[in-house]
Amino acid sequence: MYDVIILGAGPAGISASLYTQRANKNTLIIYNGESDLSKAKKIENYYGFENGISGEELYDIGIKQAKNLGVEIANEEVIKIEMNNSLFRVVTEKNTYETKSVIIATGAKKNTLDIQGIKELEGKGISYCAICDGFFYKNKDVVVIGSGNYALSETNDLLNIANKITILTNGETAPEFRADNVDIVTKDIKEISGEDRVREVRFQDDSVMKTDGVFIAQGTAGATELAKKLGLITKNDKIVVDENMKTNIKGIFACGDCTGGLLQVSKCVYEGTKAGLAVIEYLSNKV
Repeated sequence: MYDVIILGAGPAGISASLYTQRANKNTLIIYNGESDLSKAKKIENYYGFENGISGEELYDIGIKQAKNLGVEIANEEVIKIEMNNSLFRVVTEKNTYETKSVIIATGAKKNTLDIQGIKELEGKGISYCAICDGFFYKNKDVVVIGSGNYALSETNDLLNIANKITILTNGETAPEFRADNVDIVTKDIKEISGEDRVREVRFQDDSVMKTDGVFIAQGTAGATELAKKLGLITKNDKIVVDENMKTNIKGIFACGDCTGGLLQVSKCVYEGTKAGLAVIEYLSNKV
């Protein structure tokens, strides 16, 4: 049992952990090794580095700093977060962790694809959350686009709802999955079409598959996907928080790029600090 689990090891997540760990709160950071910060060639507008610093170096330093302070860090892919009364379960592809609070600091990534028709049909048969929208496809045929653990998790959530599920890997290696109502197709996707809503998927070889809905589960679950699964309020694909980084669900906080605003390291550090302090206060009042 952890006092707080932080999702993301960028400036926001690491900053939050420094405060919670120093307050003797049992802290776990879970991250999957991906960060927009590490892709920055050089950062020259952040305090304390007279000659600038590469994003990769700053990212690595932050993780080492948290580890040196005693923060536990797990390099795993988060698939979902579940609520259990006043506690939470964070489910990864390897483990399930229980915690009293959660800080989402996974950046601003949204899992979408550059496939014709997706943007135009969002909300008209295109979904990013099986738990949220699966009910609308009861006894219907749907497809899940993706080839990793997140796609398999979304498929599992649809198993007892949809009539037939087809996992479309879009040219990627097919995952292992066995169920009577699940098929796997590895063809490259050309477009998703329909006049008023999703009707079919067309592949690069011009073959066509009829479908009632499409669930995007490419790559790993980002902040938006996790938020929607939990019922957190989002706006323009950003998690809505108050001035103390609290979401609409008690015990869940968010900070950094996933809350919108300036996409700057300084802003992430500031919000991470506020989230860490808010969690400390929350846990103190919870006892």
